[in-house]
Amino acid sequence: MPTPDQTRLDRIVAEARRSAEQRNNGYRERALKLYPWICGRCAREFTRANLRELTVHHRNHNHDDNPPDGSNWELLCVYCHDNEHARQLDHTGVSARSAEDVPAAATSNPFADLKARLQKARS
Repeated sequence: MPTPDQTRLDRIVAEARRSAEQRNNGYRERALKLYPWICGRCAREFTRANLRELTVHHRNHNHDDNPPDGSNWELLCVYCHDNEHARQLDHTGVSARSAEDVPAAATSNPFADLKARLQKARS
């Protein structure tokens, strides 16, 4: 019969394994398994010591588009990743993050009959 300490240890180990499995299912972990640890822009190489500086960039800027083959991802260092998003902002005038939340353009024209109103006021 396991002791209370042994049961607690088993629970901790099981929880750690579940957490590791969940992390492995995330798109960053999948991308790190698929691609070499090299920035796709500046070709800087990464090791376990500095891997936190390597990010996953979504090529189409849609963070919900995570195909199993990784075709929407590229690994970029934090500097190149920031540069890519700054380029997107410069090109479109809208950041990739807020592009989905852009309000619809106005469809009415408040000055549509201004000329007629001005002529009516003059007469």
